[in-house]
Amino acid sequence: MARNRTQRSQLRTAIKKVRAAPADQAAGAYAEAVSIIDRAGRKNLIHRNAAARHKSRLAKAVAKAAAK
Repeated sequence: MARNRTQRSQLRTAIKKVRAAPADQAAGAYAEAVSIIDRAGRKNLIHRNAAARHKSRLAKAVAKAAAK
């Protein structure tokens, strides 16, 4: 239970870092977040479709930030 709490916290923090990152650093933060999201999906911390949804939405946000 404590391990799940820690990993879920890391997942949420990684997602927040991508959203808060400046446009020039967003791609690096995204790559780091994808690794954490994939791991969470593989270990059933979150559903694999939810992991894919998070990655898709973050990629869309990063692309939008880069376009500005």
